[in-house]
Amino acid sequence: MVSMKVTVMVVTLVTLCALATNTQGAYIFCCRRYIPWKIPFSEIKGFSVQKSTELCPLTAIIFHTKTGKRCADPTQKWVMDYVSRIESLAKKMSVSK
Repeated sequence: MVSMKVTVMVVTLVTLCALATNTQGAYIFCCRRYIPWKIPFSEIKGFSVQKSTELCPLTAIIFHTKTGKRCADPTQKWVMDYVSRIESLAKKMSVSK
């Protein structure tokens, strides 16, 4: 008969393996709501996109600012204008190098 210690060790090992292979378990930052104000463009250092998942059910543009990350609604015109401006600046910088 299998001892209780062996059973606990096997369950723990399987759980650790599942967590290690599950990339969704690695989320450190997840947008849960949008900011209610417009961020000054000069504060933004970059952005990333959060797609809706089971763990993070909100699609968002994450602006990386001097003071942290801010979640913005991609359906807002100002948000997509900022994304376009950042992408345009990035293209200009890559061409000039």
